[in-house]
Order: sequence, then C-alpha cells, then structure tokens
Amino acid sequence: MKANLSKNRYAKSIALSLVASFCLMGATGCQVSLNGQTLPSPYYLQDDVQYFPAGPEFKLPQEAAALRAARAEEEMNSN
Repeated sequence: MKANLSKNRYAKSIALSLVASFCLMGATGCQVSLNGQTLPSPYYLQDDVQYFPAGPEFKLPQEAAALRAARAEEEMNSN
C-alpha cells in the first residue's frame, strides 16, 4: 500500500510538472529561426515598433576624403 501511494504521488508530480511546462510554453512567445528566416512570436502584432531614422547614404565620408588626399599626394610626388 505504501509503495502504491508513493508511485501515485510520483505520477501526479510528473503530470503536474508536464502540465505546468506546457502552460509556460504556451504563455510565452517563441521566436524561431528556420532556414535563415526569423519567424515572429505569436504576439508580434502587439510588439512596439522600433524606428531607425535614415542615416547618410554614404557612411564613410572621412575615409573617402583621406583616400582622395592620399591619391592627390601620390600624384604630386610622382610628378
């Protein structure tokens, strides 16, 4: 009788933990990466939208200016 009671408690605790884990999985959104695609969670319609304003078209103006200056200096030295 005592062994049967402990088996019953063990089975109930496993069933309760499974039910709790399924409830937690259902309550949380799940973002999945599948074949290179990032698929949204079920709550993507309620997410806040992040806005990133457009920056400059050419992001390296200082580097381009330095390259132009180096080329001009190189041309002056070669003449």
